[in-house]
Amino acid sequence: MVQPAPGERYASFAAFYPYYIREHSNRTCRRIHVVGTGLVCVFAVTALITRNAWWLLAIPIVGYGFAWFGHFVFEKNRPATFQYPLWSLMGDWRLFFETISGKRRF
Repeated sequence: MVQPAPGERYASFAAFYPYYIREHSNRTCRRIHVVGTGLVCVFAVTALITRNAWWLLAIPIVGYGFAWFGHFVFEKNRPATFQYPLWSLMGDWRLFFETISGKRRF
């Protein structure tokens, strides 16, 4: 799928995801995303086990912090989160599960 014309948006997540993957062409950036998303899982489980909501407050900081660091330092591009927040979040999780399942190389 080609990127939409200026002022237009992707019509579906299926159309967006190839763009999302292109925006994560740097392997180090992808690895940082996967580690950040993994830490989100760890923090969520820790919050449940300890019944301490402070862990939940750290989730967006860790998740977005790792991802944005990867984009600004390694990809040298603007995170898709700023234009497509929901689809970008969905893309992060899909990338995470594709990676841990072995479908996509770490």
